[in-house]
Amino acid sequence: MNRIGFVVSTVLLALALLSSMLFVVDQRQFGVVYSFGQIKEVITEPGLRFKLPPPFQNVVFLDRRVLTLDSPETGSLQTAEKKNLVIDWLVKWRIADPKQFIRTNSGGVNISTAENRLTSVVQDALKNEVNKRTARELLASERQEVMQGVQQRLADDAKSFGIEIVDVRIKRVDYPKEVADSVYRRMESERKQVANELRSTGQAEGEKIRADADRQREVILANAYRDAQKVKGEGDAKASATYAESFGRDPQFAQFYRSLDAYKSSFNKKSDVLVVDPASSDFFKAFRGNAAAAAPATRK
Repeated sequence: MNRIGFVVSTVLLALALLSSMLFVVDQRQFGVVYSFGQIKEVITEPGLRFKLPPPFQNVVFLDRRVLTLDSPETGSLQTAEKKNLVIDWLVKWRIADPKQFIRTNSGGVNISTAENRLTSVVQDALKNEVNKRTARELLASERQEVMQGVQQRLADDAKSFGIEIVDVRIKRVDYPKEVADSVYRRMESERKQVANELRSTGQAEGEKIRADADRQREVILANAYRDAQKVKGEGDAKASATYAESFGRDPQFAQFYRSLDAYKSSFNKKSDVLVVDPASSDFFKAFRGNAAAAAPATRK
């Protein structure tokens, strides 16, 4: 039983020793082998590797991919005409020389320590480029030149850190918040002034159009009334001629027709009341005459 335990312990110890001697380097990493605190080898090719067990040798890994460094929240930079601008930037970088990177980096393999050092270098280079240009040039025409200038200056300094600068980009160039608020208020005031001028012009044009439309309406109504009166006069003249011709042929009918018109005008409302004597009224006489004339005809 003790022999079996010894064998098992020996196998486990051998496996542990073997696992401490084997390591895998990923294609996205550098493998740095240390021997008693000194860099013995930098492995750049991915695959399975061997080393001596600790404490004779140990291995650390560095990211070999392109990394992104964003601008921190910092103050504004002054332009050539002493205007303050807030500039957001980003830098694409990667580790080119792992040995140099570890030697010059106070944090060893700590990426954040290297990024802090790189940030200060970028800020100095950017400040130097911004101080040579005006705000208009930075906002419009020479942004590309600023990025190229910063990248060229970084390239030399980054080599001493074991770093390669891949790209430098300016994301935003803007005025500080207090200046931007003032600019926006001034722009708002100018836009309101332009809007008020346009409204005034529109109201004046509207009044002009309405006045012209009212004038044309009055002219059209006047012409229509004139034409209507003309037609009405011609119609009345024709009606009068027709009546005169008809009444001339039968004066008795004309008198009777006028009487009917008179009664019609007198009883134009339901509340109108007219008291007449049937014996003395020509209207009723006409009816009685017609009745008398109709009676003998009935007898026949």
